[in-house]
Amino acid sequence: MAQLSPLVSPPGTEALVRPPGTDAPPTCEVPHFAPVRVRGGRYQLRRLARHKRRAVAAGLAVTAAALVAAGPRDAERTRGHPAAASTTAPPPVRERHTVETVTAPVRISDGATVRLLRPGDRVDVVAADSGGQARVVAAGARVTEVPDVGATETGALIVLSVPRSTAARLAGASATARLAVTLC
Repeated sequence: MAQLSPLVSPPGTEALVRPPGTDAPPTCEVPHFAPVRVRGGRYQLRRLARHKRRAVAAGLAVTAAALVAAGPRDAERTRGHPAAASTTAPPPVRERHTVETVTAPVRISDGATVRLLRPGDRVDVVAADSGGQARVVAAGARVTEVPDVGATETGALIVLSVPRSTAARLAGASATARLAVTLC
């Protein structure tokens, strides 16, 4: 009697199944071995690169939660509500930051010299007293502006950008001496 194939055959054809014999290899058992684990190398790096934004967002969320949890705690105040103003604590004092450079208007005795200056030039300001002694009051001062008011018999005005201490020396020297400039 013919056996039918376990496979579906086209209608009208019947396939004969041969019993295992000489043409089939003998069955053997596969030996047991531990599973192979690949430590990800390139795959993990690619995955990290694909999910970089998600990882950054998760890190920021965790950091924010840690900061909120570790924030200052007062026994008298509830979380999320500002503490009532205490009459015993003084109000916070704002620090004053001093400006390093200031603009200082300076009257130069020689008005024709001022016409040579342009904004951005570097000049030395020299003070000459009535005894003929000359001293440098400001070295390497930057000219920020040359007002166009014209030269007078008392000189012409320029605006310099100098450190605060130099501005005080310029104001003092202009009251007692005649000022001149030299281009650097």
